[in-house]
Amino acid sequence: MNEIDVDIAVVGAGLCGLALARTLHARGQRFLLFEARVRLGGRILGERSASGMAHDLGPTWFWPEAEPHMAALIAELGLDAYPQHDSGTVLRMRDPNEKTESSDQAVHGGAQRLSGGMSELVQALSGFLPAEHLRLAHELVAVTDVGAYLELRFRCGDGEIGAAETVVRARRVVLAVPPRLLLEHVRFTPALDPALVEAMRATPTWMATQAKALMTYTQAFWRADGHSGNAFVRHEQAVLGEIFDACGGTDPSVGGAALGGFCAMNPEQRKHFESGMPMLVRSQLSQLFGEPAELGELHLHDWVDEPYTCAALDQADPADAPEYGHSALTRSWYGGRLHFGASETALHGGGHMEGALDAAMRLQQALAPARSSQPLSALNAHCIKRFATWAGVQRESALAAYQRTLHERLSSQAREQLTRHSVLDSLVETYDAALRQLAELPFDASGSVLEPGWSELTPPVLQPMHSFGTTLLDEVLCFNRSSCAISNFPDEHTPESAYLEDIRRDMYAAWRSFVLAGNDILMQKA
Repeated sequence: MNEIDVDIAVVGAGLCGLALARTLHARGQRFLLFEARVRLGGRILGERSASGMAHDLGPTWFWPEAEPHMAALIAELGLDAYPQHDSGTVLRMRDPNEKTESSDQAVHGGAQRLSGGMSELVQALSGFLPAEHLRLAHELVAVTDVGAYLELRFRCGDGEIGAAETVVRARRVVLAVPPRLLLEHVRFTPALDPALVEAMRATPTWMATQAKALMTYTQAFWRADGHSGNAFVRHEQAVLGEIFDACGGTDPSVGGAALGGFCAMNPEQRKHFESGMPMLVRSQLSQLFGEPAELGELHLHDWVDEPYTCAALDQADPADAPEYGHSALTRSWYGGRLHFGASETALHGGGHMEGALDAAMRLQQALAPARSSQPLSALNAHCIKRFATWAGVQRESALAAYQRTLHERLSSQAREQLTRHSVLDSLVETYDAALRQLAELPFDASGSVLEPGWSELTPPVLQPMHSFGTTLLDEVLCFNRSSCAISNFPDEHTPESAYLEDIRRDMYAAWRSFVLAGNDILMQKA
């Protein structure tokens, strides 16, 4: 049995774990990264066709406008991104015996992809990590809190009973693994808090019950026929429910031509038709795009067959619109020694790669080494005081902005989620004004870089705004209870907890964007 002592153990080498490990290494912190699979990347999975074309069997897209972590990381790593092809007709099939319908519209809303596939992101991140920090084929089976440290037990090698074991003693542990998988595979001693267990049980694993198909071709014939490659099939015999252009670049003759699709069949149906799936996929593609669509190289991947992606609970309880970022999963446990990661724990972008990076940023801050703060210069102290004075008088104007926005929505006959939209508009308006104030103040940010991309001035400068959103929401709810106009809308007058949770999620996303933008301003001043 192998025994190891380390300051920080990160379990799970998907995007969250890799991004976190990169930061830990850059800081010089002592850590090890463990992964149950024999490869890095988790649900990011790429394959190459016989022609050498790279394609994604896991996540494919990111949205730069809505996902700043992904956009920033890809730019920082110098990876080549290109827009998802969306121009041309979109096909819709509602009846296998009827002619397909067509329309012209964009489907993917500004999505982009990476040249060489998302595996390029995994390769770029892992390139920063020395091999001695990585441990593949290490399946976590037990976590024990022994007081001064946590003891982790890993089954190594082929994963069979009796395989070699590794025992790791770590002062702090990050489990960057989907919560349901941890419940299924790991024994915790002492038992986890019941509220945490319930949160883990209620958090579906993204992609767990999905299957994806890709067909590569010598040319993108559908584009020549005026099709975008997008198609939606909504009948009971559908094999692929959503199809898209999966070409490996803006020019298919260079990057390679392909169509991709997500399986419409549930896991049980896929297992029943397993041997016939290739034929069924080819048949449906040819029905939509003509005979040439049947004559490609097919790649199929069913995530339900992956024990390190799909938990039994995911199969029993598939979720169409899962909710992520439960507060119990963003806290530390076992006396601050145990932390949870993975995209499912993110308050922003949960389930997406953006969520994995959002979770990694939270963990980077939680694991930051203690650092003696430098005394503020007289100039910076003066600027912080001026900003705090400005922030202190904004609460009244923010509530007035909410009331104005609410009145405008009522006047325009809007009736749905009035409080949610009006609060967010007011908050964003205030944050935008705050950013303009920061840009105008003459901070001296030289020498303030705490780590790559982060200024140590950011926390003290933005502190006056920290509880701004919470206070505004309290004032809004008080106003709503006394408003005659709102009394006609029971859901707004006395909102339920689920509605308030949605509002708080929006507010967190706005706060997060504000913090990143404020930090960018201070970094530019450096």
